[in-house]
Amino acid sequence: MLWSFVRPHRNKLLLGLVLALFGSALELANPMVVKLVLDTISDSGSLAMPIAILLSLFCVGLVTGLWHWIVLGTVAEKVVLEARTSLVRRYFRAALFPMSKRPSGELVTRATSDTVLLKEAASSSIISLVNGSVLMVGTLIMMGVLDLVLLSVTVVAVVVVTVLFLTLMPAIARAQEKAQNSLGLMGGVLDGSLRAIRTVKVSRAEERLGSQILEHAEDATRYGIRSVRREAVAWTIAFGGVQLAIIAILGVGATRVASGEIAVSTLVAFLLYAFTLMNPVMELSQSVTTLQSGIAAAKRIREVEAIPLEPTAEAPSGSAPAASNGHGSPLLELRGVTARYAPGAAAALERIDMTIPRRGHTAIVGPSGAGKTTVLSLLLRFLEPEEGRITVNGTPYRELSPQQVRGHFAYVEQDTPVVPGTIRENLLFTNPEASEEDVRRVLDEVLLTDKVAALEEGLDTPLDAGSISGGQRQRIALARALLGSPDVLLLDEATSQVDAITEAAITRSVRGHADRAAVVTIAHRLSTVIHADRILLLEDGGIRAQGTHARLLEEDELYRDLVSALHIADVEGRDEEVASA
Repeated sequence: MLWSFVRPHRNKLLLGLVLALFGSALELANPMVVKLVLDTISDSGSLAMPIAILLSLFCVGLVTGLWHWIVLGTVAEKVVLEARTSLVRRYFRAALFPMSKRPSGELVTRATSDTVLLKEAASSSIISLVNGSVLMVGTLIMMGVLDLVLLSVTVVAVVVVTVLFLTLMPAIARAQEKAQNSLGLMGGVLDGSLRAIRTVKVSRAEERLGSQILEHAEDATRYGIRSVRREAVAWTIAFGGVQLAIIAILGVGATRVASGEIAVSTLVAFLLYAFTLMNPVMELSQSVTTLQSGIAAAKRIREVEAIPLEPTAEAPSGSAPAASNGHGSPLLELRGVTARYAPGAAAALERIDMTIPRRGHTAIVGPSGAGKTTVLSLLLRFLEPEEGRITVNGTPYRELSPQQVRGHFAYVEQDTPVVPGTIRENLLFTNPEASEEDVRRVLDEVLLTDKVAALEEGLDTPLDAGSISGGQRQRIALARALLGSPDVLLLDEATSQVDAITEAAITRSVRGHADRAAVVTIAHRLSTVIHADRILLLEDGGIRAQGTHARLLEEDELYRDLVSALHIADVEGRDEEVASA
């Protein structure tokens, strides 16, 4: 799993490994040069050559270390960038409903903190693991060249330390993975809570929700402490084992020097190798613990790949009708469409037939759970039909990519979230090439010109969720949609937060768009659609009736009940008063 992130940089990592091994070779040479110095002193020889060798090793080691550090640091940053790039692209290409089941804060955590843990594990730790192993073996070989008896003492200590250390590794990995999972849960709940901060405060739920979030934080801390404790034990064992080995080497070595079996210079060189052995032991222990964190992070990052992507365009079938741009044919058609949100779940829509003409205002109404939102999701290809066929301009949806389908639409969400950026960037979000004149025109249509002009920075005023009202946010979203001149303007209760005068102006603007293109309104308030050209009444996943407001009011009992509940007669009267004003 970790190698999948590293594979694109294997050449650079190979260079880093070569540099690391070369540095280890220089480190292994140093004790032998020290032994040469001591032997030269004993023989009353010249020290010029040994000292020159030591200085050369020192200088070459500095340059090699600098190069090694830069190479691995660069690889680490590129690994993080590519992991984040993969995650971000997956997020935006993923199918909507599987993606929306995961808290956004958790997904953000995977792209931020998890990729940081991946950084060291996918670069320097892998090199350190190989280099540390080579350096340890090389050190033991050089010790064997000097004295096999002292080597046997060292090997016993190394084996004991290795067995104890490896025994602790799985527990460290489990603790670190649980800590990261708890951190992701905390991020998800915190993100959702901050988005709904007004509701949280009005509900006086600050302490209750804060405690819930902090429970995840406490879990992350508890698992983190558990991991730290085990790492501390592992490191203490590693460090202590090497120290005990050095003490044993000193004791046994002193005895062998006294008996004349080895020279003092041999003992000194062996002790230097024993101290050198501390580096690979500590390097290996650090690399293994870092790798455990990185593997846990890599696992969480790769889990995102389980989120299904949106479908791609299929090859046209021989029976599919040819695309039609004739003015008499409908723009959108749903034929025998059945849709459900999960296999085995109740059908949200069942075998419905629907057409959307190229011009005019079509409203889709019905009680809660009737299937209005499902129709919207099908039209925008957020949801794929289980049965039936949807076409645009006579071409089946399945032969088009989701992006091609959505190119026919402009969509105004009911919640109308603010796109990060300025008012201008929000307006141009769908149609970046729109002219300044077009921008001014749509601002006039939604009665925002005076509001924008009163701002100190005008169109370049930064927007955030708290800087404008809900009604102004809806008007900006509608202006953005109108600026795109779409084939279909899809409105999901787009005037629910505006006053009557603004609603009347928006209604006139929508009516003007319906004269030259299609408008589809998913209506929860019937007051917004009573003047639609055609109203589709949904009930229990099917189309119960369709017609004008007057016709449905006369012929359909459910529609009359909905109208009666919302006092539409009074609303109609107010609309007429506003229009005349």
